[in-house]
Amino acid sequence: MAKRHFAQPTNTVPAGLASRLGAMLYDGLLLAAIWIAVTVAHLAFYRFVVGQPAEDIGTSAVDIWSLRLLLVLFTTLFFVFCWRRGGMTLGMQAWRLRVQTLEGETISVKQGLLRCLTAWLSLAALGIGYWWVLVDGQRRSWPDIASKTQTVRLPKN
Repeated sequence: MAKRHFAQPTNTVPAGLASRLGAMLYDGLLLAAIWIAVTVAHLAFYRFVVGQPAEDIGTSAVDIWSLRLLLVLFTTLFFVFCWRRGGMTLGMQAWRLRVQTLEGETISVKQGLLRCLTAWLSLAALGIGYWWVLVDGQRRSWPDIASKTQTVRLPKN
């Protein structure tokens, strides 16, 4: 997929913490639905393909870690796909946020993966990577800095 240059309104500003957290909340609800679907598919696989008794599913390390890996994989795919496609997830659309390169283009797969990895680390560090927006002069989060991208707030239409 070729990079696409976004129309760059003159009054686009870096996204603040409140709108980022709002978008995260919306996306968290959507991710919960995705996680439920992945978990149901995982359980069905172990029950009907592998033939594991229902009471034994989720008791072995393989069962647990394969589900965890799938949840991380599908979460990453969701975000990278949305950011590559139009620069925003459904939650970001609601809050008028967009992820883009510093030149105002769609981000690369590599940048998307780097954003996701840094986002996981930011959340693991008690969200410090997102609170960083409050102290950074350019309102950048750790994922923005690491992937050389920016999260901007779009003007109202």
